[in-house]
Order: sequence, then structure tokens, then C-alpha cells
Amino acid sequence: MPSMKTLVIAPNWIGDALMAQPLLTLLKQADPSQKIVCLAPRWVAPVLEAMPEVDRVLSTELAHGRLQWKLRRQFAQAVRALHFDRVFVLPNSLKSALIPWLARIPQRIGYRGEARYGLLDRRVKGPDPSLAMSERYAALAGAVGLTVPKVLPLPRLIADSIAVEAVRMRFGFGAFTELVALCPGAEFGPAKRWPAAHFATLASTLLADRPRARVLLLGGKGDRAIADAIVAGTTPADTRLLNLCGETDLGEAIALIATSSAIVSNDSGLMHVAAALSRPQVALFGSSDPRHTPPLSPHAKALWLHLDCSPCFERVCPLGHLNCLVGITPRRVFDSMQNTSPAFPTRPVADR
Repeated sequence: MPSMKTLVIAPNWIGDALMAQPLLTLLKQADPSQKIVCLAPRWVAPVLEAMPEVDRVLSTELAHGRLQWKLRRQFAQAVRALHFDRVFVLPNSLKSALIPWLARIPQRIGYRGEARYGLLDRRVKGPDPSLAMSERYAALAGAVGLTVPKVLPLPRLIADSIAVEAVRMRFGFGAFTELVALCPGAEFGPAKRWPAAHFATLASTLLADRPRARVLLLGGKGDRAIADAIVAGTTPADTRLLNLCGETDLGEAIALIATSSAIVSNDSGLMHVAAALSRPQVALFGSSDPRHTPPLSPHAKALWLHLDCSPCFERVCPLGHLNCLVGITPRRVFDSMQNTSPAFPTRPVADR
């Protein structure tokens, strides 16, 4: 009997994709022989490729918020040729359900979302909105008769040892060079970004405290400006502080985080990457809620002041003061780093 083939239409954001991984784990545990293929935007694909449950990733150039009908039809033809038995459509948009419908996949499962009548044949009523995002995704396993446990499996990424060695060699890091990663970006907006001056103070403290370590600033091209401000504000200037924002792709960032002894980040995609790699980390929350999108790892410490105005879930502080993040001091973050469980040089790296 041929193995079941399951397609998963992945979320459009790195953090959401990682919070969907417990669903993939439940599916794989129920039928280890099945093939799980994920359809995902190019910028999310490297995260899915590092998930042990995923057999293949179909990377797309579909832009967020655009229909791109011709491109979706082309993808649907390719998907139809792969003969999937079922598909889980994780985003709630109407557009995300078009490819499975056009590909005529027999079982199309997802939440009701944006008027997706006819596009999905198993339209599941939305779960309790108070549930964490990982619980919302995992609940879809119930639509195919699986029991969803109260305690979900944690997200887990496996970094490729070849990629790890290559990126460390590229930047001249020796095999035993300790790395500390600071991730100052947050795609959603400035209300989720710890101040650059605080990051600079923390970097100065880390460089003084760990004389043999390299402190890395990781993020995308859009984070370059805030990273430049961190470098400018770090005193004294130190060549061991490296601004790599925009200098690495996501796969390389995963490899560097996998071998870092500690990570400090905002509530961002790289926060979830660090959690899935089981690295010691401190996650900083301001306008968002760690009860909803926490770093799912026993090695993570979330700092959140829980002010009366937080969480507001706004991109920009509506009160203009950003007290929810300004009030998290660099000293408190540094002290929290000292209390996270030591994991260096233990590394979640797969030999290839």
C-alpha cells in the first residue's frame, strides 16, 4: 500500500511556521511512513527544511497580500502532478486555499477563514482565540481523527553540520570560538523592538564579561540601520562585535544560532529559531504577549513587564513612550542570561 502524501500550506512568517511544527510532529507520529511536503514562501523555506518531519519543501515566490493568479495556477499544476492525498491549509486567507483547490487534492483541511466555502472540504470552526498559536495549529489534527495532547511536542530544528562549518569558516570563527547572538529586529514594527541603546549597553557588558567571545548582530537587511546604531553606541569600540544583519541568509543565520552559547532577541522569527534549536535565550516582549507566541523551549526566558497598556499588539507605540520595552533594563537582561541553562558547546547539528 503506498504511503500517504500530505501537503501543508505553511504560514507566511518564520515564527508562525515554527509554531505550526507541533502539528507536523503529531501527523508524523500518527503515520511515520507518510510523506509531508510543505509549500512555503522562499523566505520561510530554510526553516521548514531544517524540520525533521518535513520530507520536501516547495518554495514559492508568492508575495504576501497579492493574488498572482497566473503563478498560483502554475503551482497548482505542479502540485497536482505529485498526487497528494490531503492538504492542511494553515493560513486563514482565501488565496492560500486556491492552489490545493486548483490541484484537486481530495482532502482539503483548514479553518473557515476568509469565506473559503467550496475551497476547503473540511472547514474547521476557529478554536478558542485565547489559545497559543501552536495550540491553534495543532488543533487541526483533530479534523483527521487524531487526539491532540494537552502538552504538545516542542518545535525542533536540526542544523546541517556542513552549513554550520561553512558559515563559521566564512566569518573566521574557530571551532571553539564562543558566539553570542543578539537579534535586534522585529518585522512587525518598532513596538516590538528593544531600544538600540539598550542593545549597545548589553553588548558592551557581554564583551567585557566574555573576553574570548564574538558578539554577533543577526537579522535581515531591514535591521541593518538599528544594528549600525548598536555598534556606534557600544563603548569601547570592539572588533569582536560583528554586524551581520543583511550579511547572511536565513539558512546561515540558523547555522550561527545553532552554535551560539546565548541569544537575546525581540519577539521575532529568530526568537522562535533559537527556541527550536534549544539554545539558551532571553526573549524580550513589549507590545506582544508571551502567552500567545512564546519561545517554545525550556532554555528560554521571556521578559515582559505586563504593563497596563501591554499587550496592545500595535506596530508603533500608541502612547509614544515604549515603556513596555524601555523599562526592561540591560542589567536585567544580562542577569537573565547568566541564569539560563548552559548549553555550549552542545549543539543540535545533524551530520551529513
